[in-house]
Amino acid sequence: MTSAARSPQTGRPTPEHPAQRRVLRVLVLCQALSGAGLAAGITVGALLAEQMLGSTGLAGLPSALFTGGAALGSVGIGRLCQRWGRRPGLALGYGTGAVGSLGVVLAAVAGSVPLLFVSLLVYGAGTAANLLARYAGADLASPARRGRAVSTVLFATTFGAVIGPNLVHATGNWAHSWGIPRLAGPFLLATVAYGAASVALAVLLRPDPLLLSRERAAEEEAAEPVSATGNAGRTDTRGVATGTAVMVLTQLVMIAVMTMTPVHMQAHGHGTRATGLVIALHVGAMYLPSPLTGLLVDRIGRLWLAAASGATLLAAGALAALAPPHSVAALATALVLLGLGWNFGLVSGTALITDALPVATRARTQGLVDVGISLAGATGGAASGVVVAGAGFPALGLGGGLLAVLLTPLALLRLRARSRQGDAGTDKLPKSAAPEGSSGTGAAAEPADH
Repeated sequence: MTSAARSPQTGRPTPEHPAQRRVLRVLVLCQALSGAGLAAGITVGALLAEQMLGSTGLAGLPSALFTGGAALGSVGIGRLCQRWGRRPGLALGYGTGAVGSLGVVLAAVAGSVPLLFVSLLVYGAGTAANLLARYAGADLASPARRGRAVSTVLFATTFGAVIGPNLVHATGNWAHSWGIPRLAGPFLLATVAYGAASVALAVLLRPDPLLLSRERAAEEEAAEPVSATGNAGRTDTRGVATGTAVMVLTQLVMIAVMTMTPVHMQAHGHGTRATGLVIALHVGAMYLPSPLTGLLVDRIGRLWLAAASGATLLAAGALAALAPPHSVAALATALVLLGLGWNFGLVSGTALITDALPVATRARTQGLVDVGISLAGATGGAASGVVVAGAGFPALGLGGGLLAVLLTPLALLRLRARSRQGDAGTDKLPKSAAPEGSSGTGAAAEPADH
């Protein structure tokens, strides 16, 4: 079934592009594979660093390094996508992640800390590609279905990302049988997963969604007089700023608390099975609710979900701070809320960014936005170990929750400003993009935010 939303460029009815379903199928396959690669660093990165460095205070470094690498990867992938399309940029990102994963394994075998640090930076490119793929899902989506398109790609990550942490024990045993340190086992899985995603995307993502969306925009503009296209080529800077702030803050808080949870659990006697279960539930909450989140973003509004993100992350941080260290159930619940809050922020922020950007400059700007997201993650990862070493895990959880709750007034203030403008009172679509045949007041109309 196609969407009847109108083009923001021309106001004419714009059905879903016929290639969109194929694009989403390919992205779903690649994200399912790359999710397993993403899970390796999340689950055992801090534990491997603590083992090799002999310091809890430095255990947050792997998260900082691979999220810093993701920032560099976002720049490179964004520029490649801008010039050549999504396919070469994302395929190279996944492939680079595979090389970095193999480097981590070799560093663990050799006991080389410098090689570990360099490899984690390179590994971060896979993380960047995994996140940037969500924009590819939105390239050909109609404006009224962008939230759901983004969420479909994120949801696919669930399969590998949830299975990966639960294989920590098995891959550790496998690695040990080969004379490789047990904690390097998940990175062997990441090498295979990222490599397979790179090959699959390079072969199957045809046609390229970004290049097709540019062709379509050019055809629409050529078919309309200049007065009809209006502000099609302009960037909504407030929308970009709001979407960026939402995603940066949610990433910083999520990475900080998530990074130190395995270290906190191990310090209180929990083994890799329990840690893997908690992280698997967390990663599941990051991606599994995406279809519902995407629907809510499209139907209720981007900014309302951004506000909900702040409230959910506050609850997660407070529960993490108050949870008894021996209670796996309490820690798991806190990490589930942490993942859910991140999901709300990422889907709503991505939709805000995509709505605000003209297709001609979309990929480059999206890459730069994700640089900020990755740097926020690097900051959270690096600071998390220091905070836990100095003040304890409860302080990290509570501090993160209080920081995240700033999203709620930010989103509500933006909603109030839009309501005062009186043009649409909505953070989803302009009135010209309402479904065809809708007057803006009937059941088919997009609901307003105020």
